[in-house]
Amino acid sequence: MRRRVLFSGLRVFLAVWAILAVAPALAQQATTIAISTGTDEVKDLLRRGDELEAGRRWGEALTHYEDALRLFPGEASLQQRFEIARLHYDLQRRYADGSFLGGVANLPPDEALDLYAQVLLKIQAHYVEAPHWRELVEHGTNNLEIALKEPAFAQRNLPERDRPAVGGFCSRLRRMLDSQVIESRGNARDAVATAARLAQADLEISGTAVVLEYLCGATNALDPYSAYLTPDQLNEVYAQIEGNFVGLGIELKAQDGDLSIVRVIPGSPAEQGGIRPGDRIVSIDGRPTERLSTEEAANLLQGEAGSVVMLAVSTPRQPPREVSVRRRRVDVPSIDGVRILDRQYGIGYLRLVCFQKTTSRDLEAALWKLHREGMKSLIIDLCRNPGGLLVTAVEVADKFIQRGVIVSTRGRSAQEDFTYSAHVEGTWRVPLVLLIDRDTASAAEIFAGAIREHHRGTVVGVRSYGKGSVQGIFPLSLGGAGVRLTTAKFYSPSGRPYNRAGVEPDVLVRLAARPIDGSVTVPSVDDDAMLAAALQAARRIGTPEQARNLR
Repeated sequence: MRRRVLFSGLRVFLAVWAILAVAPALAQQATTIAISTGTDEVKDLLRRGDELEAGRRWGEALTHYEDALRLFPGEASLQQRFEIARLHYDLQRRYADGSFLGGVANLPPDEALDLYAQVLLKIQAHYVEAPHWRELVEHGTNNLEIALKEPAFAQRNLPERDRPAVGGFCSRLRRMLDSQVIESRGNARDAVATAARLAQADLEISGTAVVLEYLCGATNALDPYSAYLTPDQLNEVYAQIEGNFVGLGIELKAQDGDLSIVRVIPGSPAEQGGIRPGDRIVSIDGRPTERLSTEEAANLLQGEAGSVVMLAVSTPRQPPREVSVRRRRVDVPSIDGVRILDRQYGIGYLRLVCFQKTTSRDLEAALWKLHREGMKSLIIDLCRNPGGLLVTAVEVADKFIQRGVIVSTRGRSAQEDFTYSAHVEGTWRVPLVLLIDRDTASAAEIFAGAIREHHRGTVVGVRSYGKGSVQGIFPLSLGGAGVRLTTAKFYSPSGRPYNRAGVEPDVLVRLAARPIDGSVTVPSVDDDAMLAAALQAARRIGTPEQARNLR
């Protein structure tokens, strides 16, 4: 079984809705404005990163290095720190995941090796590029070496009496692996089996724990979007696709040791409990969030339907308050903010939050609502849209494009080569304005790129993220886990790659600057400026006398 899915990497969806602490966007190596490289600025960025790493705030460190790489694309020191932060963050996340810990405890080493071999087979059969087996094993070794020094791993797997021997073990392991031939999938499995036996003999570590580090290292080595999915993570991905989950209904961002609330889903338990965007969670069930990693906090926020979590919530300029929230199933709307913005010109507006199973149906309902209210032109806001399902992006584009190519995919396997085209039936002819920003990614770029190249609407904002690859979700036969693998790259109607290029707007909104530490700024765009530019564009294309017979 496989699900063909687009993931931007911008959001990791959890039962609390989403935590935006991680943004593995190394694939984006360009910014929308030219900024001259400066050694002092890079030093400041590295210094700030060191502070986050010293506090073991790996999620924030990862986001920090991503922002830094947008400022200084190709800067080797920043890229190296990004990759190290990702290894630490992923490990921290796994060891806060009960479903992963259950696998470490209950999966026999031989079955763990079978699971590793199964993942290698998936990579060989489906990954967009031919795998280099030695590199996958070497990345697994890097993963293991970091794990041995990471408290979350060491406290659970490494006897304290053996910790002084870690350095000698790592040296012996590398010498032994250097002498092995690793040119095939079977060679890679044998090498990992050897590493597991050596770790058991030298450090008394469970072979299963070692093999799983090699497994995660292999998938992470491929690209920023491929990854091993624990059983809970796999279920979260499916919940994201379906558009519902059990949780609180909040979107969070790790910021300065706190959890800042970015969005509250309408009708969710959080909204009913009086929680609002801009609030900060300062404690969860009495545990201060400043002492928790992002993943530890997320773990505490998750729970069974009907269970209660006690939050201490801080609102700017007000004292913290206690809020009791009961978890339940939450439906995530993929369309938000549907309204008429300008009645004189009949300008409708909606925000397209993500591309999930329900999006096409939800969009159709929103379009009819606006049509009945007098819509003569439409602004579709794709800002911060991380993507979603490939097929849904095609369905949404097909609502506005009468004929021609919407997107094409190309992979290493011929079965990944496909061209998706529009159909005349059911096309909406309403004049369009699309809003995009730096975080408009993946499936959202497919939609925006198709609209732009077919001259179907005006694209306003700044250049989009630039994620041009398709991920497939592959369940595994052992342990209820899965893998997410890049299987193809996708291209615009004219055949232009999106990867690292993104979608250029027709109307560029001038960038402002916001600080990411005390001395360095990154480009940003004010939401009000974006919307003002979109309204101006909509007024140019749709006057009260124009735009008849829009459906």
